[in-house]
Amino acid sequence: MKRFFDNELETFRSHLLLMGETSIRQVQDALKALVTADIALADRVIAADDEVDQLEIKIDDEAIAYMNLRAPVATELRLVIVGMKASHDLERVGDEATNIARRAVKLAAEPQLKPYIDIPRMAAIAIEMLRAALDCFLHLDPEKAITVVKRDAEVDALNRQLYRELTSFMIEKPETISRALELMFISKSLERIADHASNIAEEMVFLAQAKDIRHSDELKKNPD
Repeated sequence: MKRFFDNELETFRSHLLLMGETSIRQVQDALKALVTADIALADRVIAADDEVDQLEIKIDDEAIAYMNLRAPVATELRLVIVGMKASHDLERVGDEATNIARRAVKLAAEPQLKPYIDIPRMAAIAIEMLRAALDCFLHLDPEKAITVVKRDAEVDALNRQLYRELTSFMIEKPETISRALELMFISKSLERIADHASNIAEEMVFLAQAKDIRHSDELKKNPD
């Protein structure tokens, strides 16, 4: 019977990791669609959002079924709770990727406002954060998870920098307002993706150490 429950938890873990990889692929494809003005790829990202949603539902169902079958011990309960929370964050990552793809379609119809430098940098950091957070889930590495949380400030700083630059564009050239606003929304989506990666990393610390670091001011300091 114990082996049955071990298998159930392993399936739960594997589905969460699959959801993470699917969400990361969505972000990567959305950014590629933006940079290359590939409307067909953007449309595929939008159409694939349901795949992430269905994985979240599956993970929730498995968690509930597991808790109904037995009274989990503390470590098992933390795993199930953390997995459900992480799946919610990953679902939101998928939503943000879809938002980016939709804006990529709009921007593909207009001349490029500026070279894409900051946005791909933000995306690269956010994706690295997501991968590292999921790796922490696999290997229970709280120190690595804390490093992920600290990296959130890098994305915040790039977001503020890009907002300042795009605001200058809009003031100096009003005809750029619509394109600048779309890029601002994309930048905000990437900032939110990094936030979700940070949330997952915080949960991994809780999973490994039963320690709640969500409101640690020291970890959340943002450099200007």
